[in-house]
Amino acid sequence: MAEYFGYSGLAAALLREAGASVGEEVEVRRGGQVFRGYLMARYEFGEPGIIVLKMANGYNIGVRVDERSKVVKLTEVKPPAFNPPPPPTPREELPRVSIISTGGTIASRIDYRTGGVRAALSAADLVSIVPEIGEIANISAEILMQVYSENLTPAHWTQMAIRVDQIIRDGFEGAVIAHGTDTMGYTAAALSFALQKTPIPVVLVGAQRSSDRPSSDAATNLIAAVEVASKAPFGEVVVCMHGWHSDDLIHIHRGTRVVKLHTSSRGAFQSVNAQPMAVRTPEGLKMLTNMYHPRNGDGYVFQPRFDDRAMLVKFYPGMKPESLEVLVERLSLRGLVLEGTGLGHVASSFIPVLRKLTGSGLFVGMTSQCRHGWVNMNVYDNGRDLMRAGVVPLEDMLAETALVKLMWVLGKLGEKAEVEEVREMMLTDICGEIGGRTMPQQ
Repeated sequence: MAEYFGYSGLAAALLREAGASVGEEVEVRRGGQVFRGYLMARYEFGEPGIIVLKMANGYNIGVRVDERSKVVKLTEVKPPAFNPPPPPTPREELPRVSIISTGGTIASRIDYRTGGVRAALSAADLVSIVPEIGEIANISAEILMQVYSENLTPAHWTQMAIRVDQIIRDGFEGAVIAHGTDTMGYTAAALSFALQKTPIPVVLVGAQRSSDRPSSDAATNLIAAVEVASKAPFGEVVVCMHGWHSDDLIHIHRGTRVVKLHTSSRGAFQSVNAQPMAVRTPEGLKMLTNMYHPRNGDGYVFQPRFDDRAMLVKFYPGMKPESLEVLVERLSLRGLVLEGTGLGHVASSFIPVLRKLTGSGLFVGMTSQCRHGWVNMNVYDNGRDLMRAGVVPLEDMLAETALVKLMWVLGKLGEKAEVEEVREMMLTDICGEIGGRTMPQQ
């Protein structure tokens, strides 16, 4: 039996016989019981033989049907359609901000076929359903790509950087990139290196909960991002997300210092080894540091090239040293970032392999699995032996940022780069990725 609005078998036959469509009010009669509600599309992974109804109280129920069951259509309704209002009329006194959609939860709705979340809203839709941003800036919206963030690659980072560079050259006062949260930290770091000392704020924004959910943080985050893009005094790449579960605190994080630390919390994003650059409250935007590149400052550098022949490898007890050799050989790698323990260690059994790899021209950098603190490989013999084997301690760089930076360094220096050139650039603070000693935020 062919599917009918996602239903199959007996359920599909009963609905087809009744001529019932999704969104119409129906009765499902089973024995002496009658269930009345609005027909919902069936979840792809739901149990067959069950018809899903939305009841008058707002809850969904599933009614199991059998050969004695009957479906009666009570009302016929026109399927709902989303017709966004026209964009607001431009106002000369407002700055121009470009919103670029790349996908993610901020541009998603519930998919009632699967019960999951899927990309559905365009950048223009975001503007139309959050009219408050039209009072902050003249908005230009576009879809650059519709990609879940786990599917992004360095080639996508380059594509984003090229588009933002054009927006800068077109005279916009700010750029907002709607992005999935799962790899937003990687993209923020990549754009920080590709768009150094940008003359305008480049603000990555996302949502932990899709825009059609009552608890969504999409609108609040987007409003704050547009405000930062149009008014902030800095010209840097930042991430703008909830500071905690409430809507009254939005944090603005430097792009090379931010990590997603919770799977679902609204306050998932935190600055690590640094405080947020700014905070947005109901009273407005407040800077928390004066250490930033100013808006319209000099020195803009556009270098959007990345070489993906680098890998981030997390050390664990019992890990086999020869696994590094296999990775390097099979993937033709030019560099490794190790995520070691504590102050920057891996097992001493790795030392001969690492000496061999670095001797062949491979760059190997060391970061820590600890979220806060500084790599210091001088404290223990093992750390000093690792450095003698050619491993480079990467100070307090985040492991994710170190990987992105290594890809960018390799792309900038090209195929003929010597390992010492890579080392020198990796240890040079370019956009706030290396800082001073810090304590965890309370």
